[in-house]
Amino acid sequence: MTAYIALLRAVNVGGTGKLPMTELTAMCEAAGFGKVKTYIASGNVVFTSSKSEKAVKAALEAAMEKYAGKAVGVMVRTAEEMAGVRDANPFPDAPGNRVVATFLDEAPPKDAIAQATNINGEKMALGEREIYIRYTDHGMADSKLKIPAARTGTGRNMNTVAKLAEMAGKL
Repeated sequence: MTAYIALLRAVNVGGTGKLPMTELTAMCEAAGFGKVKTYIASGNVVFTSSKSEKAVKAALEAAMEKYAGKAVGVMVRTAEEMAGVRDANPFPDAPGNRVVATFLDEAPPKDAIAQATNINGEKMALGEREIYIRYTDHGMADSKLKIPAARTGTGRNMNTVAKLAEMAGKL
């Protein structure tokens, strides 16, 4: 069995992306995943499965589309990959809540940073299938940064990445 982390895009406890974590847990269990645990109400779930990453992603995307009535992006990483994202943080001296890893399905294009606009003090770096962003002390709420390559991805701050890596590592 492989330990996986699934990150759902645009999911929270309110608004248009509302998804109670009990529903997400039930969806994962119905898909045959084991040891399902969610983390904070923003579409983070860890579990075990004998399925491939591609099959896990497809199962979750189908369940989410049935639930939400529209496509919902799902990024999947193994426990080892999530630990690697944590360990590869290019801004280790910055507070964990000021560094975000934007998770993508594929490797970011080499020119992803060059294509970014509205940069106002943010620093960026490319990962394996992530784009790291170090926000200023004002945080991402005030940022107008646009990274076209990250449009279909989903971001998690490094505190969340570390917690998900820890949770999945215990499965």
